[in-house]
Amino acid sequence: MRRAFILVAVALLSACSTGKLAEGRVRTALTDAGLDKPNAACMAERMTDRLSLGQLKRLQSLQGTKNSLTDYVAMVQRLADWQLWKVTSSAAVMCASGFAPEKR
Repeated sequence: MRRAFILVAVALLSACSTGKLAEGRVRTALTDAGLDKPNAACMAERMTDRLSLGQLKRLQSLQGTKNSLTDYVAMVQRLADWQLWKVTSSAAVMCASGFAPEKR
């Protein structure tokens, strides 16, 4: 019984650290694509849990000069992945408008 509890605890901790690692990578990809740091941090927090690892990797391919949120969402739309575009655009709207609740 104790061993099962320890295994579950280890699994939960690794999932949390993997999520934070992915969030950091998404935040970096967004800033590399030219988004400002506050919007990149806000969007990464929302996008990480909603996208697959493959979709998150596709975001890393979008690099450029200083882009507006509108330009970035248009670049994501050209990737032709409906879910990726939907999650990105909704995160952009929520973060830019200030309606995104802060996670704790």
